[in-house]
Amino acid sequence: MKGPVVCRRHGLLRGAFEVPGDKSVSHRALLFSALASSPSKVRGLLEAEDVRATRRAVEALGAVVRDEGAFTVVEPPPRLVEPEDVIDCGNSGTSLRLLCGVCATVSGLSVLTGDASLRRRPVRRVLDPLWHMGAVLHARGSDRFAPIMVKGGALRGMRHVLEVASAQVKSALLLAGLFANGETTVVEPHRSRDHTERLLRAMGIDVREDGLAVTVTPGQPRGGTIEVPGDISSAAFFLCGAAALEGSEVTAHNVGLNPSRSGVLDVLERMGARVKVTNATEEGEPRGDVTVSAAGLRATTIDGALVPRLIDELPVIMVMATQAQGRTVIRDAQELRVKESDRLAVMGEALAGAGAKIELFQDGCAIEGPTPLRGVSVRTRLDHRVAMSMAVAQLLMAGDEVCLDDVACVDTSFPSFFSILDRLTGIAP
Repeated sequence: MKGPVVCRRHGLLRGAFEVPGDKSVSHRALLFSALASSPSKVRGLLEAEDVRATRRAVEALGAVVRDEGAFTVVEPPPRLVEPEDVIDCGNSGTSLRLLCGVCATVSGLSVLTGDASLRRRPVRRVLDPLWHMGAVLHARGSDRFAPIMVKGGALRGMRHVLEVASAQVKSALLLAGLFANGETTVVEPHRSRDHTERLLRAMGIDVREDGLAVTVTPGQPRGGTIEVPGDISSAAFFLCGAAALEGSEVTAHNVGLNPSRSGVLDVLERMGARVKVTNATEEGEPRGDVTVSAAGLRATTIDGALVPRLIDELPVIMVMATQAQGRTVIRDAQELRVKESDRLAVMGEALAGAGAKIELFQDGCAIEGPTPLRGVSVRTRLDHRVAMSMAVAQLLMAGDEVCLDDVACVDTSFPSFFSILDRLTGIAP
């Protein structure tokens, strides 16, 4: 779906659905498989623009990637090779940051870039610790922006202490550590999503955790079969929408339940929604079916260690908070300001325009509810989560419309979003 779209759906959210494969796991499945000593088969890989950017990147580094029925097969080269051209990461911050760590280990010169939005996202927090490991990196400006030039070479393992919890930064350093001289340790102020640790361990790498510290021993992953669960960040749009819309009930099948990612379920329960998990399995990445039913919502506070567990879900949680009784407060979420857009500012502008009572802070916001919402025109700033969150907000507007200036960005993570939304609201069968 391209260009501006007017959302004018009405009614409840009801029914069952499946979301595409988890974006975070999909990126890692491709990258780690390209580093492996033998081929891998990935089932459930997300078919979206961000993951396609990672696929093109590993192919540029020498891997062969092909589709075989339900699987994506990755055949790694004997060792990754210097790319012949610039690697374009599109809009994918995960691709750019993780590739910084990978390319730091590749002999020769790699140049990483992206679209206009990605080139405005600072990457200094990734580049500086890689520089301390011995990598040679150059980027634009004092905050370091793409394009990024990486000259691969010998790296030394070391201990990194991060000021902000970030799974992308942690993963880039652990990936570089696989081929460093000595162990690499990353210490975070709070635990971020642990997909990298789980997958590396499953691929035979020695990964140790001690409190908030993660240590990796150098080694080459081994190939195998990787199962990608449904993306809980995608499911969250419908789960939060159903919680806020009286009479609604939806079930997300086969969705990821990794504890480092499932903070949105904790918030839903804390705010009074009815949440039920069935058919749960702990094999590989935890997964199961999640049913959410609407209930009278109450305000809550979201801060500290909870924030990294739901950072991508905060835009739609902000929408849900407009319908909760009391003052919902979000703090320690400054990471939202360096996503595809400044999500705090963009969501604040959109919700205020829709009549929400919202106060912005440097690291979060406060939202008073319940507040009736009205129609609004939204500048998405090419941010997929803003576009999808405000499409869900339109359901709470008693028939008013939301005009989204551009929804092409939704294809970066969730191309089937609008078709699922149509089906759950009864517009499509």
